[in-house]
Amino acid sequence: MTAAHSVAVTPRMAEPVHHLSEDLLLDYAAGTLDEAASLVVASHLTLCSACRSELSRLEAIGGALFATMPPMELSAGALEAALAALESSDLDGLPASASQKHAADDRKASILPRAVQRYLGGDLDTVAWKRLGMGIETAEITLSNSDEAKAGKRSFLLKVPAGKAVPQHTHDGNELVLILQGSYKDEIGTFAKGDVAISDGSIDHRPIAGEGESCICLVATDAPLRLTGPLGAIINLFVRV
Repeated sequence: MTAAHSVAVTPRMAEPVHHLSEDLLLDYAAGTLDEAASLVVASHLTLCSACRSELSRLEAIGGALFATMPPMELSAGALEAALAALESSDLDGLPASASQKHAADDRKASILPRAVQRYLGGDLDTVAWKRLGMGIETAEITLSNSDEAKAGKRSFLLKVPAGKAVPQHTHDGNELVLILQGSYKDEIGTFAKGDVAISDGSIDHRPIAGEGESCICLVATDAPLRLTGPLGAIINLFVRV
């Protein structure tokens, strides 16, 4: 009898539970989402087959509606401007078709999605972390759209040690968080790799990183967060998060 040989099988990452909203996908497909938020969406799409399918559906609907519109004459230089914008885009994987191209690689090969790596020039080992205290670290991602950056829109990585908590806070604007490694739980639920958390001023929470490994997130904000714990009023005077 021939001895059976075991074959190593790479476990598949579980599909995300917390997804992008339809409004975010529509804005992304239309190209009206700001750069920081687009980076989160593009990165999530490489990790989530459900949202890639939903984006494809929305793009198909949009294409069908566009086909029913009467033709319009383009302004001078419109085609050249559109092609130049496509060539200069920093986001790898904008539409669903392009996201699917790198989805398998991003799900198993590295912690940072390819779109994020293009901004940082490499994977996690190239990140220049800045300590905030309590073991929490951040790394700013420089946006190419300087006008959006001046308006307060930011993109950054956040790393929270296993078992540690982010101080209680709320938001003066909107925040998108994509979990890239580990997990965290808060008053809303538990978020693991690939999940997206959407927060605004109605959310007041204290995220706690799961045990086992640091929680690393990609964050997009359009306004500073505001600490709400006992020392929040004092810390807010000195710290920008």
